[in-house]
Amino acid sequence: MFQRFRRTRLNKTLRSLTRETTLSVNDFIYPLFVRSGEGIKTEVSSMPGVYQMSIDVILEECVELKSLGMNAIILFGIPDVKDSIGSDALCDHGIIASCVRAIKKAHPDMFVVTDLCFCEYTDHGHCGIIDHKHETVDNDATLEISASQALVHAKAGADMIAPSGMMDGIIQTLREAFDNGGYPNLPIMSYSTKFASAYYGPFRDVAESTPSFGDRGSYQMDPANRREAVAESISDELQGADILMVKPALAYLDIVREIKDNTSLPLAVYNVSGEYAMLKLAGKHGLIDYERVVMETMMSFKRAGADIIISYHAKEVAKMLKN
Repeated sequence: MFQRFRRTRLNKTLRSLTRETTLSVNDFIYPLFVRSGEGIKTEVSSMPGVYQMSIDVILEECVELKSLGMNAIILFGIPDVKDSIGSDALCDHGIIASCVRAIKKAHPDMFVVTDLCFCEYTDHGHCGIIDHKHETVDNDATLEISASQALVHAKAGADMIAPSGMMDGIIQTLREAFDNGGYPNLPIMSYSTKFASAYYGPFRDVAESTPSFGDRGSYQMDPANRREAVAESISDELQGADILMVKPALAYLDIVREIKDNTSLPLAVYNVSGEYAMLKLAGKHGLIDYERVVMETMMSFKRAGADIIISYHAKEVAKMLKN
């Protein structure tokens, strides 16, 4: 009588050859947070191992990343001065534009993605211009300044733009802005399915972007809505997105798989700050085998259908893979 195929019969090499899902350093984009000054590397208490850095320190960080085989980063800016419309994000000498130019000069082989939003740059912490009558973001007014911000990033040398504000029509707006502004081939990685999640808490510490009133539920996805979540990503594909994204990742793997089954575009997941902080805290207290759980978590993203993983664990994972 024939027996079932037994994994126990496979030696280590054969298990590797027959593995259905694999993980590579090339799967990752590493988030970096930049602020003005020199010699600044300030660790965030809620996210051990994550830092606010000045541009000179980020250039050093790029050297280390490349030594690990990593060449893709996503930048978030923390300006010295914030105002109601996020002016720092709209000028050529703002913190992100200055950082992109410095990186591309020192490390032209580094693939630089820029997060496009206003929550880090506004004094109210929301993702665009406020409609004070309704106490929410004015979608159309925000689209207009988002196009301006995107062209600032493109002019500075960004390799890809990632709009995270979730304004309706943002992808079509940016695609038209790039076409008309001389950047028709600049790719857009859309935060196409971004949930109004409680997992973002530590990010708001590092990016200094906690809303001063209300929340972002009016322009981010309800975590309960599966069909709407898939429809949002498909809509961004039709508007001209090059890469789709699900954020957060770990609690939404069902959404990752369903979007993957309904699109031909590459799919990214954002392994967000709360997910990162939970594993860090559990590892610190000896509650889990930290490295094994990190790798198992990353593998779950790939198995669910992610082509790209944006993760604060990325540098650690690169070291684990190298060893």
